[in-house]
Amino acid sequence: MVAKNSKKRKSTPRKEVAPKKKVVARPDSDEEEVEQEKPKSKRPVAKKQAKKQKEVSSSSDDSGSDSQEESSVSGDEPKSIKADDSGSEEEDTSPKEFTDENAKWLKPKKKKEQLLSSDDDDEEDDKEQDDDDSDDELLEVERQAQQLDEELLAEQEEAAAELQRTIDHDTQVYQLPTADEWDTEATDRLVAPSELQSHITQILYVLSEFQERREHGKSRADYIDWLVRFAAELHGYIPELVRYFCTMFSPPEAMEFLQASDRPRPLVIRTNTLKARRKDLAASLMKRGVTLDPLARWSKVGLKIVESPVPIGATPEYLGGLYMLQSAASMCPILALDPQPKERILDVSAAPGGKTSYMAQLMRNTGVIVANDLKAERQKATVANLHRLGVHNAMTCCHDGRQLGKKYPQRFDRILLDAPCSGLGVISRDPSVKVQRTIEDIKNCAHLQKELILAAIDALKVYRPGCDKKSSSDSGTMVYSTCSVAVYENEEVVNYALQKRDIKIVETGLEFGKPGFVRYQQQRFHPSLALTRRFYPHVHNMDGFYVAKIIKLSDRKPEDTLEPEEENEEKAAVPTNNDKASSKKKKKKNKKVLGKKRKGGDEEDDDNKDTEEDQAKKKKKGAKFSVPPPKPQPKEKKKTNAKVTKPRRKRAATDA
Repeated sequence: MVAKNSKKRKSTPRKEVAPKKKVVARPDSDEEEVEQEKPKSKRPVAKKQAKKQKEVSSSSDDSGSDSQEESSVSGDEPKSIKADDSGSEEEDTSPKEFTDENAKWLKPKKKKEQLLSSDDDDEEDDKEQDDDDSDDELLEVERQAQQLDEELLAEQEEAAAELQRTIDHDTQVYQLPTADEWDTEATDRLVAPSELQSHITQILYVLSEFQERREHGKSRADYIDWLVRFAAELHGYIPELVRYFCTMFSPPEAMEFLQASDRPRPLVIRTNTLKARRKDLAASLMKRGVTLDPLARWSKVGLKIVESPVPIGATPEYLGGLYMLQSAASMCPILALDPQPKERILDVSAAPGGKTSYMAQLMRNTGVIVANDLKAERQKATVANLHRLGVHNAMTCCHDGRQLGKKYPQRFDRILLDAPCSGLGVISRDPSVKVQRTIEDIKNCAHLQKELILAAIDALKVYRPGCDKKSSSDSGTMVYSTCSVAVYENEEVVNYALQKRDIKIVETGLEFGKPGFVRYQQQRFHPSLALTRRFYPHVHNMDGFYVAKIIKLSDRKPEDTLEPEEENEEKAAVPTNNDKASSKKKKKKNKKVLGKKRKGGDEEDDDNKDTEEDQAKKKKKGAKFSVPPPKPQPKEKKKTNAKVTKPRRKRAATDA
């Protein structure tokens, strides 16, 4: 009984291991073909049917008794032996290890069917099922790797296509559209910005190597005209402004300037050192969730706001006067002016008070600051900011800046002239400049700036050599600045002041910025204008700005030296009654001299000397120059001809 149980235990695992797979029913013809293809399998059909019945009986009688199982096992053995005996002699030669039970799990039926089946449809279905199973069996990492491979392949294909496009673009010549074609195309449809940008890039590509890439029969001016037209339409400018920028910069730099002017500048605040330190202010703002960084090395009070969940202009720190909203470029004129404590300073155009408050904190609330502005409405903001920031050394007034030189001549130690301008440097804050400003408006602003700079120089004290220490009050320094990049408003104005007043351009003291223009088209400016500084949005990521530092050498004006000469020339051109009388006297004297020559003698030389002296005296009397008075000469008495000859001869002899 034990031995039988052991046999049962050994045989049951084989039955469990063998997978139970569904048998696909095929027609009888297929079975006959399979039997014909496999002549080696000589087992009879009755034996296979007995095996099937045995499997069914074993599966149904798993819960039966041990005796029945033993009988079934013992009953199978003699049947198999009998079947083997009834078989041919070739079966006796076959190895005995391969039995029917082993065949079930050594050779599954599914593989047999795949090998025996010759239909292509079945093979394709099996492959699809295998692919689906393999996809289901892939891990997440393998799926991601497969996705990355597909993306890499797509990128390679795109790179190859782009390379081909680049080759085609380089080999072909860009042809400019005609005016009629472009007008009709623009009226028929709305031109996309990408199409305009492609035209601009192609024109810049041609201009970089114009002789090799230009279209036959087209000049450089034609390409510039179309570049101006495309850029004006793309960025929303009037064409004359874009053309003016193209004269100031190279075409690629002009396009960079236009693109940078459309982008907003970073938000910057200035710490009010009268009430707080920058470190403490940064710590308090960071507690409110503000992300900030120091502005730059050249500024000790500036902070750049990167991100803020609260409005920067409405925090308790702002309302308490701990900081002021001020752009980075507007701090540069104050750094160039370098105001010192206990000085008298004039801010010609002060509203809204950002630069005035910065000067006050550098002066430590000492000295006097006169904050002037033409419009009283703008001064309301100036007063409010000065009160909020705690400035006590400033006074506000509303005067015409062109009259300050006459009202307060030589009164101020330092002067800041942040002149009103066209605003071509702050287009990102005021986009209306693109359409509203024309070249004529810029020239009108330049005329006003020339008047303001001359009046400011007249109100400035004279610079004293040797008194340039920080403790000195008579510094005679002035800073001229604008928020524009136009040459009309910057270099031309300063060059005009150099011609009209005795001033000098000096270093601004700023470590960054581009030098000012010394030449512009046909114009040539003073070489010292290279010491001025320009700031651009596409170079420094700041507003467009211009800063020039000036010192006053004397009160002398070139006009004062030119006026007397002009008056003398006018008087010489128009004869007067006195000139007529003097001409008559000269004629009489000439007649007398002629009579004396006829008589002969040395009297001729003496008479000629007298006439020359008289002429010199008359010239000195008629001139208006400040000339020292002539020396008094002894008067000679008139004598008769008989007595005059001998003593005159004696005097001449003694003189000789």
